[in-house]
Amino acid sequence: MHLRSTNILLALALTAPSIFAFQAPDKAALQARVAELKESVAANKARLAKYQWTETTTILLKGEVKKTETSTCVYGPDGKVQKTPVGAPAPQQQQESGRRGRLKEKVVEKKVDELKDYGARLKSLIGEYVPPSRDKIQDTFQAGNASLTPAGGVTSLILNNYYKPGDKMTFALAAKKISNINVDTYLDDPKTDIVTLAVTFASLPDGTNYAASTDLKAQGKNMEIKTQNSNYQKIGQ
Repeated sequence: MHLRSTNILLALALTAPSIFAFQAPDKAALQARVAELKESVAANKARLAKYQWTETTTILLKGEVKKTETSTCVYGPDGKVQKTPVGAPAPQQQQESGRRGRLKEKVVEKKVDELKDYGARLKSLIGEYVPPSRDKIQDTFQAGNASLTPAGGVTSLILNNYYKPGDKMTFALAAKKISNINVDTYLDDPKTDIVTLAVTFASLPDGTNYAASTDLKAQGKNMEIKTQNSNYQKIGQ
C-alpha cells in the first residue's frame, strides 16, 4: 500500500510541470499583443490629428430621445479632442403662466441641472478609457492584470483594474488593429452606478483606424448616449 502511494505521488510530480505549463498564460504572446496595442493607439492618434470630422450625439432617457447634437471635432495642441457645436439650439417650449407654471419650471430646471452634472461626470469618466492611454495599458500589464482570449482571427486583450478597481476594458484585435472596445466600469458605487461602453471601429482609405460609433449606457439613470463619427477630412483640404 505504501509503495503504491509512493508511485502515485511520483507520477503526479512528474506530470505536474507539464500540466502547469499547459495552463500558464503565454507571457510572450501577451507582451507582444500589449506592445501591438500600444503601437496601434499611438499611430492612430498621430494620424487622426491630421483630420477633422463630424460627431453626432444622441441622448436617450428611458429609451426616449431627449437631445441630438452635432459637432465638428479636431485634436487640439494638448492632444485632446476639441468640439465645436454645429447648428442653433432647439427653441425652448412655451412656459406655463402662474404659480403652477413657475413651480414646474423650477422642477424641470433642477432635473436638467442634475442630468447635466451627471452627463459631465460620465464624459469625464469615459475620457479615462477612450481614447486609450499607452501608459495605462503598460501599467495594467506590468501589474499582472492583462490576459488574452484568442478566438479565430480575433484576439481579445482584457485589462482589469485599468482605471478603477474592479473595472474591465476589453480590446478586440484583428489584423493588428482595434475592431472593438468594451468597457465595464462605474461612477461611484460598482453595484448601483454601473456604466458600460461599446465602441466600434472602422478604417479610413489611408488605413487610419477610428471610432465609428459608441454606445454608452448608465444604468443608474436609465441614460444612453450614442455617437456616430463621420465625414472625416484632412485639415486644410
